[in-house]
Amino acid sequence: MRCPYCNSADTRVIDSRLAGAGDQVRRRRECTHCEERFTTYEVAELSLPWVVKRDGSRVAFNEDRLRSGMMRALEKRPVPSDQVEGAVSRIKRALIATGDREVPTREIGEQVMAELRALDQVAYVRFASVYRSFQDVNAFREEIERLESDASTNNKQ
Repeated sequence: MRCPYCNSADTRVIDSRLAGAGDQVRRRRECTHCEERFTTYEVAELSLPWVVKRDGSRVAFNEDRLRSGMMRALEKRPVPSDQVEGAVSRIKRALIATGDREVPTREIGEQVMAELRALDQVAYVRFASVYRSFQDVNAFREEIERLESDASTNNKQ
């Protein structure tokens, strides 16, 4: 690893720790030439499947787009960003675990809705309203009633 300060190729690792959701390694390094310290992150490079859109076109998986869609639904909601990052990581791991080369947007949307449902019910309804193209107030009402019935079922157990 080259030093970002003096461009020397001679650096050494001082400390290594797990970072993120345990899928990154954070390394503290020191340049042996200029003695400056800096941090690097090591991540396994795994191939994510291509996303098949509703119109049949295929695009590369975009983690930023996934995160921004979730953040839009979670706007002004009391959900910590580390929980959002955990949800994004779980979705990515699930996509990688399928081993498929392509995955339809429908599957990703369902995973996002499951994660949002666990994080914040208001965000879940916001996302579902766009994802499922709610046409009127009745569609909102039905989804909220479904949430309430699921919550009461879970409370009885």
